[in-house]
Amino acid sequence: MPFHFPHLFSLFRRMAFPGFVVGAVCLAILGCEPASEPVSSTSDQTQPPSVAGGPRDGFGQRLGTDVTSQPGRSGEQPRAERPTIVAFGDSLTAGLGVSPEEAFPAQLQRRLDAADYQFRVINAGVSGDTTAGGVRRIDWVLSSRPRIVILELGANDGLRGIDLSQTRANLEQIITRLQAAGVTVVLAGMKLPPNYGPEYTARFAALYPDLARRYRLVSIPFFLEGVAAKTALNQADGIHPTAEGYRVIVDHLMPVLEPLLGRGASSRS
Repeated sequence: MPFHFPHLFSLFRRMAFPGFVVGAVCLAILGCEPASEPVSSTSDQTQPPSVAGGPRDGFGQRLGTDVTSQPGRSGEQPRAERPTIVAFGDSLTAGLGVSPEEAFPAQLQRRLDAADYQFRVINAGVSGDTTAGGVRRIDWVLSSRPRIVILELGANDGLRGIDLSQTRANLEQIITRLQAAGVTVVLAGMKLPPNYGPEYTARFAALYPDLARRYRLVSIPFFLEGVAAKTALNQADGIHPTAEGYRVIVDHLMPVLEPLLGRGASSRS
């Protein structure tokens, strides 16, 4: 599906009506090729043995690092022993264009710590990733033994005009693999700009609630709710959130996560 980048960016900036996805979904098409493993959020944290000190993404960042940056406070469960939340997505999860500390996984970690939830968050975002790339990374995600996975993938499929049956099949494979391992999946919904045609954009948007119903998933109807099309909350490209934009995302995410965090002995100290 050919298109002209400057025209697309201009369209994103001009159009700001409710439900429009600004560049919420313009990720891989920007020339960021997907890496084989998640993008790190810090350079000095615990990593799964399979990636420790090893591969880096196209930006030179070490891959697969958890975002916890401080040892647990007195009386708290040690960080490495806490149940894990994996943020599994593309550049919106990786935090392209902001510092690792400003990306949503790191901000989520700080919010959890402030509320005394005993979880650690791993940033498994890869800029430019598609659902097919996500399928290839399932084993890595499972190696972190996550309790919860926040699944934010599919936007790049839409921008590339990939057949939605393939996108659906890939998301279903990711979801079923995670559920078979006992992981709670939180599905982040996505939308496309209207210039992709009403039929395709409608079918794309409907894909996420349909999957949530079919697999009984906790879901976020639109990952960029309250951020898309708001100039002050997006970077100069009009596509990726600023640090403040990611704060808004975490504001909307916490009420979705909290009922899950309260289950079991590992919820609060």
